[in-house]
Amino acid sequence: MPAIHDFPTWETLLRLVQESNAERLAAPGGFVTGQISRGSWSVPLRRPGPRPGRAAQVGDMQAEFDVVRRVQSALADAGADRASFMVETPEAGKARLHLFDAGPAVESGFSGAYLGALVLVEGSVAEPRRRLPDSVRGAVPAPSADAALLERTLRDRLPDAVGATEAEIAETESRLGITLPDELKALYRVTRSRWEDYGDDHEAVIRVVKAVGCELFALDEVYVSDAACRPCLWEFAAMSAVETPSDAAVQGLVGSPGWIVFGDTGGGDRIAVDLTPGPGGHLGQVIVMSHEEHCGADLIADSVTDMVLDRRPEEGHAAGRETRPPAVAWVNARSIPSVAAAAHPGLEALSIGVWEEAPLSLEPVIGLPRLRTLKAYPGTLADPLEIAQLTGLGFLELGPEEWRVLLDAGAVPRSLSAAAIEIHCDRNPLPIVALANELLALWGRPLITRTILEGDLGPGREAGGR
Repeated sequence: MPAIHDFPTWETLLRLVQESNAERLAAPGGFVTGQISRGSWSVPLRRPGPRPGRAAQVGDMQAEFDVVRRVQSALADAGADRASFMVETPEAGKARLHLFDAGPAVESGFSGAYLGALVLVEGSVAEPRRRLPDSVRGAVPAPSADAALLERTLRDRLPDAVGATEAEIAETESRLGITLPDELKALYRVTRSRWEDYGDDHEAVIRVVKAVGCELFALDEVYVSDAACRPCLWEFAAMSAVETPSDAAVQGLVGSPGWIVFGDTGGGDRIAVDLTPGPGGHLGQVIVMSHEEHCGADLIADSVTDMVLDRRPEEGHAAGRETRPPAVAWVNARSIPSVAAAAHPGLEALSIGVWEEAPLSLEPVIGLPRLRTLKAYPGTLADPLEIAQLTGLGFLELGPEEWRVLLDAGAVPRSLSAAAIEIHCDRNPLPIVALANELLALWGRPLITRTILEGDLGPGREAGGR
């Protein structure tokens, strides 16, 4: 049995959890939950405040760090990524630890033992992540694109830089499976931006940033930004949409085989040459992909030449001016006032959030041709069985009671690729895991397993597991 399933691995952590949550654990049915992964953790511990007159120190949390590292080491030894758990104290001095192994069909949740999305179809991804760029006929480089001017300008700014050879450029093209645009080749002929080329010149990087207009990647770090380069959990990806107005410069994609990333803003946002522009864009324009978003990109220059010369596109040109009803709608007490107000033929994703009035009917969205996502906060639906009439759903998120209605009626939509259970308040995860396993079983997916470890936290303890 791996150490992750040995009570002594968890014992000291359980002592701290018990001390921090004594009143809660002593209450009838009391429990606490947590999660530890190899790089982070969420554990219900009371952290000591700093002594008066000084800031918090690492040593103030040393006990927490030590017990978490012990579990993380056991995770690594077991080849596991994370451990979700629930703790109970059935009697004084005793501890019962429920360890959950979500398996390959469940995405990680955000806190404690609660679950992320259930991936019902192996390898499936939300529709926006499957979208490829539309072909834009007649797309041409911007008039400002001038590889010769670009190269002259950069050689003036970076006279001592080490440029890439034609062989190195050809090797990069072979690795990427794409021909680099002339402007990008011109840029790298001036500087290949490798650390070893800078030697002891610690200011060289700053000079390149100022000369080019971004943190330039080394030539052998240039990559194509497809959808896999922007990972996103199912529940968020399903609530996005690829929207490209007819006059937009940039297609609203997750990624594209024509987005060649060559730099960074310095804050984690990637800069790329765009070979698949929108209807109002130019071949070879420069775009930026925000690290805080998982769909779309913004235009920052009509060409690499414009970026280097600090010439920006006209205001309003980047996003396009066309308006249309939103493909993603949020119905709640502070936003769209009804399901009917959100309904239109182009609606793809509907979220019903906190609602202070009578539960809502889904009748206005039944039959909409593109509706693929529904999220409904617990208690907001007048009749959950109306969901059976939404025949195109790929993702569905409901509260436990709504899922129970669908399961008991045999009305869970078979079109689903993924699902999620919305939890609010502090609910015992055991019935939630059981409900999730019912859904996973409908698709023949691997179930969530549970290991129970019990032990005595007092002197002369005895430990065991099952």
